[in-house]
Amino acid sequence: MAYAEQLVWKRKQVAEVYERLGGLTVEVEPTHPSPKQYGYRSKITPHFMTPRRADFPIGFLAAGTSRRVVDVAKCPIATDAINAAYARSRKDIRANPGRFERGATLLFRDCQEGVVSDPRQTVTEQVGRVKMKFLAGEFFQNNPSVLEDFVGHAIRLAKASGAKHLVDTYCGSGLFALSGAREFESVNGVEVSAEAARKAAENATLNGFLNCRFIAGSAESIFANVPVRGPETAVIVDPPRRGCDEPFLEQLHAFNPRRIVYISCAPDTQARDLKYLCSRGWKVISAKPFDLFPQTRHVECIAALEKA
Repeated sequence: MAYAEQLVWKRKQVAEVYERLGGLTVEVEPTHPSPKQYGYRSKITPHFMTPRRADFPIGFLAAGTSRRVVDVAKCPIATDAINAAYARSRKDIRANPGRFERGATLLFRDCQEGVVSDPRQTVTEQVGRVKMKFLAGEFFQNNPSVLEDFVGHAIRLAKASGAKHLVDTYCGSGLFALSGAREFESVNGVEVSAEAARKAAENATLNGFLNCRFIAGSAESIFANVPVRGPETAVIVDPPRRGCDEPFLEQLHAFNPRRIVYISCAPDTQARDLKYLCSRGWKVISAKPFDLFPQTRHVECIAALEKA
């Protein structure tokens, strides 16, 4: 599919899912394109099973399977640096198959330190004016070419509400929280992972931000230790693919922020959660897809909600 058509298809996909699963009629904005359509992906994790023949496959799992590996010599959407490192690894693994009693999953992370293959190594990524450190094997958005625009749109939506404070739930290592630090009087990041909350605090120190606080909160009382009032805040919600559970959404509604900015990699679970919030008196005022994954069916979408 031509790239311009991919963007049209993804916008239509979001609008249809919103209507079908969320019962929402929303004017979805045009999909924001990726500056790079190939060679953009900064992390890949190829696999191989127990070597049983000289030319055993090294690559990715066949669709719908958990064991069949398709041999892939080069990944067209991965960066050139990753493909070069991957080619060297394939050659080395094939030359020394006796080292592997079982198969393995490989890691290639393209970052400021080069291409890193140790998942426990701390790596660095620059997003706009913010420097982020995180473990190479951890989740981090994998298309740097569009990431600054993507994050910037979310922060602008939060700031446009007139809120004084930003609360970033599911904050991870702090990407959205730190990107908004210059725009708000205070930023509070909430994470159920204590390790991720510590890493976010370290990133705040790395960037010299003194107005950021990161809280390791339990899922049952996610806003309990947030020291600002809901009506003075904008809340960013960036959950995993499965979306938010109902107790979280109920707590979010009770916190009563001035605006909610909901970021999702799965329009179906996002539509479900937006439907729940709209049934509690919220209204979707903006929805914009971002193409973080050209040449795939995947699409990210940033929606904003306010009280109706």
